[in-house]
Amino acid sequence: MQRTSVVFATPHDVHVIVEPLPDGEPHQVLLQTEVSAISAGTELLFYRGQAPTDLAMDASLSALGEQPPRYPLRYGYACVGRVIESGSAVSDASLRGKRVFAFQPHTSHFWADPADLQIVPDEVSSDCAALLPNVETAVNLVMDGQPSLGERVAVVGQGVVGLLTLMILHLFPLQRLTVVDPLPQRRSLALALGADEAITIEGGRPPADWSGADLTYELSGSPAALNTALSLTGFAGRVVIGSWYGQKQAPIDLGGAFHRSRIRLLSSQVSTLDPRWLGRWDKARRLDVAWAMLADLPVERVITHTLPVTDAPAAYRLLSEHPEQAVQVIFDYTDLHG
Repeated sequence: MQRTSVVFATPHDVHVIVEPLPDGEPHQVLLQTEVSAISAGTELLFYRGQAPTDLAMDASLSALGEQPPRYPLRYGYACVGRVIESGSAVSDASLRGKRVFAFQPHTSHFWADPADLQIVPDEVSSDCAALLPNVETAVNLVMDGQPSLGERVAVVGQGVVGLLTLMILHLFPLQRLTVVDPLPQRRSLALALGADEAITIEGGRPPADWSGADLTYELSGSPAALNTALSLTGFAGRVVIGSWYGQKQAPIDLGGAFHRSRIRLLSSQVSTLDPRWLGRWDKARRLDVAWAMLADLPVERVITHTLPVTDAPAAYRLLSEHPEQAVQVIFDYTDLHG
């Protein structure tokens, strides 16, 4: 059997290749992909050659492994498809034909351990199910920030994760929910999804009438935006940094007002849970919450483009060069399956 896969050959050079499907193990099942989602914040680091070369791609995901990135490489972690075959040692025949989610790089067919799969609820479309990792990230960000009744919250960056975080924060009884983004399309979408105000920051400083945020999220992917997040945050406030900057760096102003501000900076990443939750929470419980959010929230609003996977090179160019035109891009594989 042949499969179609996306490969980052070198920075800024994406190939779509047809290759033999590797043999699976007796305990694995074979999946045929319907859709997969580009996680733009992370994948553009690999596309642009900005990912750290001394850090494992993702040690928590077996499909990516613990090796540092080396080109050519395969990346992605959001495939939705159906189980079409089972290995000889798979005793659970009920998986056959099921629609499932897998943390897997972009490819039309792959083998996976049944334990690594998530059954997609009937009420969640395949396109929306492909956003599970980003929704789980948004859930983790909200858990780490712990927004409280009547707080003023700001979200810097309205890419996919920023918009999904905004949707969850909108469920809280906040005094004010503000988003910051330089792109008009994303500010408009944020307002439609529940933001009280959507602003740009001129010169890295908030408006003159700004009253400091109790909680600020930095989700732009730009290290320079951390200065913006600090300027938005009031005395003894907290800043949750969910961006992965890769090799990108920028000067951070910690020598001025920050020194006396008692602002707390918190890094947040979805591979682990904050130790404060571990007595009652695990990743399975967090995933259950993410599935509930996928079913209840209008997450389909962030999907701006659905393209055949064979158009992958154009999709990455679009996200990299024209972010004002696209938010979430989904790869569709149905034409490959006849």
